[in-house]
Amino acid sequence: MAKRSRILGCGSYLPANVVTNRDLEQRVDTSDEWIVQRTGIKSRHIAAEGEMTSDLAVAAAVRALEHAGVDAGSIDCIVLATTTPDNTFPATATKVQAALGTKGFALDIQAVCAGFVYALSIADNFIRAGQATRALVIGAETFSRLLDWNDRTTCVLFGDGAGAVVLDGYEGAGTSNDRGLLSTHLHSDGAHYDLLYVDGGPSSTGMTGHVRMHGQDIFRHAVSKLSAVVEEALTANGLEPSAVDWLVPHQANQRIIDGIARKLKLSSDKVVLTVDRHGNTSAASIPLALCEAVHDGRIKRGDLILMEAIGGGLSWGSALVRW
Repeated sequence: MAKRSRILGCGSYLPANVVTNRDLEQRVDTSDEWIVQRTGIKSRHIAAEGEMTSDLAVAAAVRALEHAGVDAGSIDCIVLATTTPDNTFPATATKVQAALGTKGFALDIQAVCAGFVYALSIADNFIRAGQATRALVIGAETFSRLLDWNDRTTCVLFGDGAGAVVLDGYEGAGTSNDRGLLSTHLHSDGAHYDLLYVDGGPSSTGMTGHVRMHGQDIFRHAVSKLSAVVEEALTANGLEPSAVDWLVPHQANQRIIDGIARKLKLSSDKVVLTVDRHGNTSAASIPLALCEAVHDGRIKRGDLILMEAIGGGLSWGSALVRW
């Protein structure tokens, strides 16, 4: 027997304001053709003025609780992955906790685009250690607030949104046939800190700053590091790539996603793709994609789901989940 964390339900939220590539053509020197060819992105959602990360997180969490069929009072742990907290402190997760009326403890985790995988791992370990029995894991971002809207290399890439899952502890058999999180695998390499970063912060400039990125270097690292961490997850569970039913990747760039799918020999209809409509929503991208595929019926009970992501830090990771 082995303590496992299974996913009881999921929920998501996207701001109402949709910004297309054609809209951006009126704002910066770019084109729909250029953006689609290099990234696969056609549109993204942008939070309204006054709409904060906590608002997005609460909306996604409420839907996840409804889908799971559990009361907020049964949640004793919230782990919120975000790069865009409402305030420097306290943790935005505590704001979510107050809005939902949950008990226990709440914390933020910062691993940029890899944040949701990190948050899953943290909540899973709390459950395995007996420090929590039921957890709410959220990825939520108002990433548009970090963008320099005059920088055409970055402002076209990102969007806002939130996704959440409810984790519940149970005793599994300890095999790859168990439901829930089979394993998570986390990595970081601070030697590449300056490849993707925000040029500001409370300790350095006293200001928020804007996203700065070395795109070609990030692409190169993404392909190699994600391939390795995907293989690590499969090997740890004694599984072959053919066992994977669904790839639910971080939605940063369609070319990267296609490359990982080819390595797994997965057909395109087994890859959950939302980057075309959501853009890169950082820590929110995996749960947003997961929720879409669950709620439209593609992902079914017993399916094996592979999640992977890479972001600033560099930080990257993978998770194998049996739905």
